[in-house]
Amino acid sequence: MRTPITLFIVVMLLAASCAGQSSDGEDVLRLATTTSTNDSGLLDFLLPAFEAENNARVDVVAVGTGQAIALGEAGDADVILIHARAREEAFVAEGHGTARSDVMYNDFIVVGPAGDPASVAGTGHASDALAAIAAAEATFASRGDDSGTHSKELSLWEAAGVTATPASDWYKSLGQGMGSTLIYANETGAYALTDRGTFLAQSESLPNLQVMVGGASIDENADPALLNPYGVIPVNPDKGGIDSELADAFVAWLTSIETQEMIEAFGVDAFGQPLFYPDSEEWRAR
Repeated sequence: MRTPITLFIVVMLLAASCAGQSSDGEDVLRLATTTSTNDSGLLDFLLPAFEAENNARVDVVAVGTGQAIALGEAGDADVILIHARAREEAFVAEGHGTARSDVMYNDFIVVGPAGDPASVAGTGHASDALAAIAAAEATFASRGDDSGTHSKELSLWEAAGVTATPASDWYKSLGQGMGSTLIYANETGAYALTDRGTFLAQSESLPNLQVMVGGASIDENADPALLNPYGVIPVNPDKGGIDSELADAFVAWLTSIETQEMIEAFGVDAFGQPLFYPDSEEWRAR
C-alpha cells in the first residue's frame, strides 16, 4: 500500500527522483494525488498495468488535494489526480496544468457512531445533519488538511449556517488523511465526512462507524451536494523537468475504455458495488 507522507518529505523525495529515468532504465512518472485514491486501494489495483505497458514506474505521493496542487504548481509532479473541481479548473486557468480530463466519480457520506448522539441517521441532506451535529455539540472529526474532502466539508458547514472551528471542543481538526481521520472517528465515537470508497475499503477496521447520510450506495444518496468527481491534469511542461510525454500517456491510459472498465470493476466483488464509477469522455461516448 502506498501511504501518505508529509509535504516536506514529499518535496524532498520528488526532488530526489526528478522526471526522467530510474537507475534501471525505467521512465518515472511523478503522480501527486488525493489520499482517497490511495487509501481505497485503487492505485495499487490500477497502476501495475500502466507500469508494465509503458516500462515505467509511477512514484505516488498521496496527500490532500491542496498539497497535490502545490506540488504541481512547484513543478514537483508530472501529473495530478484530485477531486476539487473548482480548484482543478483554476489550476489550468492559471497556467499550471495543460488540460483537465474527467476520470471518475463516487460520493461523500456522513458516518458516525452507532449510538448517533445527534440523531442524524437517515437525514436526507448532509448540511442538515451537520447543523444537528453542531447543535448537539457531538464530536466531529475533520480532516482539516486543505483536501478536496475538507473543502467539501467546509462548503457543507456554510450551507448549514454553522461556523465550525477548532475553538469548539466538539470540532476536531486533525490535519490528517482520510484513512487516519476515519480511524480517529471510529476510536472516539465521532462523526466524519468521508468519500464512500475509502470508507468501504477500510470498513473492516471501522466497526464502530455507520453510514448516517448517503444510504447504502450512491443510488440511495439523495443529496446532490455529495457527488464527488475526480479529474486528472498534466502539469505544464514549461515549468521544466516535467515528463510531459509520460504524463500525457498516463492521462490517455487512465481515461481509456480499458482502464475505465477496471475502475468500474474495482470493489464490486468485495462490496457489491464499485468504489468509483468511470466518467471519462471516452467512456461516456462509448
